[in-house]
Amino acid sequence: MPKIKTNRSAAKRFKATGTGKLKRSKAYKQHILTKKSTKTKRNLRKATITDATNVKNMKKILPYL
Repeated sequence: MPKIKTNRSAAKRFKATGTGKLKRSKAYKQHILTKKSTKTKRNLRKATITDATNVKNMKKILPYL
């Protein structure tokens, strides 16, 4: 059985937590920040857990995470 290739773009965007959940950073924090409020930008800083509906697909493309 050959090894499964890891999706490299996903490997750079997702990290596993200690309990095995997937941690990701939030979108909309890269550019066009002048029109966004300070509160919005502050909330976008925090990492969050990947939604349960996407975990099955993420585990498939990140087999060794």
